[in-house]
Amino acid sequence: MAGSDRPWFRSMVKSGALLFLGGPRAHVQDWFPGLKIVPDPQTGRRAVLHFGKKVVELSDADLLRERAGENIYIVGSGPSVRDCNLSRLEDGSAVLLNGAIALIGEQIETPLAIAVEDERFIWRHFDLMKQKVPAGSLCLFSVAVLRAICEHDRRWLRDKTVLLIDYIRKPYGERRRSLDAIARFDFVVLEEDRSAGLSRLPDRGVVQGGSVAVSVLQFAIYCAPRTVGLFGIDISNADQPRFYETGKRTAFSGIAGAEKRIVAHLALAKKVAAERDVEILNFSPVSALVSQGFGYDGRFAA
Repeated sequence: MAGSDRPWFRSMVKSGALLFLGGPRAHVQDWFPGLKIVPDPQTGRRAVLHFGKKVVELSDADLLRERAGENIYIVGSGPSVRDCNLSRLEDGSAVLLNGAIALIGEQIETPLAIAVEDERFIWRHFDLMKQKVPAGSLCLFSVAVLRAICEHDRRWLRDKTVLLIDYIRKPYGERRRSLDAIARFDFVVLEEDRSAGLSRLPDRGVVQGGSVAVSVLQFAIYCAPRTVGLFGIDISNADQPRFYETGKRTAFSGIAGAEKRIVAHLALAKKVAAERDVEILNFSPVSALVSQGFGYDGRFAA
């Protein structure tokens, strides 16, 4: 595999899509080949097909809101997670991002949901997902992640409850949208300089902000809890091994290079959340968010 953990043939598909389809349709590579999302003629719900075979039906964000309590915790895989006592979280309150699924059955008995939007995690850690994620789990997956899982073992999805992380700028089945087009959506909030954005209706798409944490936070705010807590969203030390990684080799991450972009989106989310009486708390002492008005709450320090 390449340094980014994407197989060479996927890199070829990505390059080919850009070359032959151009920028407005290059994201076709997310679902090519074989993945389709279509209305199911019997249930009316959207169904995921892989080379014509039905894999799973998609649920919507209202299901997440029904299952969520007063507190939602978004748990990333930053090194600072090692210094937190997550066993004190309410059962069924944590959304585990990427490698944080390693906590299932250990510090986290039952999560609220898991979330993965970068297919590179699937290519590197699908065995971990098979080991840790039980049947019936609520899963937030991007189109590319759904396709990558199907390329490994589409049967794995059949007993999971799946919500789609779709992107407003690069929606499934449509051309890439301009910022002007996005600005016309009444459910989208953009900073004045358009450096960051947020969707109030994640089922209609989320604003991609350089990290799965940004996407999941838009779902969490939609649920209107009392608080949203952030663990392991360190950002500033993204070049260090994640808490679940051992050895010298770590997975490729673009987070360090996207720090400014990620922080801008999270800062906007904090402002929008406050308008809905939702408080966003940071539980990582080393997070880049500490200097951006989030502060540090040490109540879950180990």
